[in-house]
Amino acid sequence: MEKPKYHVFVCGSARLVGENKGFCLQKGAIDIIQNFNEEIQDRGLDSEVMVSSTGCVGLCSMGPVVMIYPQQIWYGKVTSDDVEEIVDALENGETIERLVI
Repeated sequence: MEKPKYHVFVCGSARLVGENKGFCLQKGAIDIIQNFNEEIQDRGLDSEVMVSSTGCVGLCSMGPVVMIYPQQIWYGKVTSDDVEEIVDALENGETIERLVI
């Protein structure tokens, strides 16, 4: 795989001891990750966008947290319903201000 143009990180609430538990996980992080993967695949962006789950990013009150790189955009309180809009914004070089942390 070539280096992706964009990397989407979704907080998966993993702790250093390897346990997946926490706010982002309880608020649907796994569904968000799956929705990103499906949306990216449906749009044929597989070679441009990579999606990864992260450990806890420490912003539990803002979770689930989604981070877009290299733009360094951090979104908070993301739901599965926001995924399509986030991918639209990514494709159009835009930012969704209502979600920005």
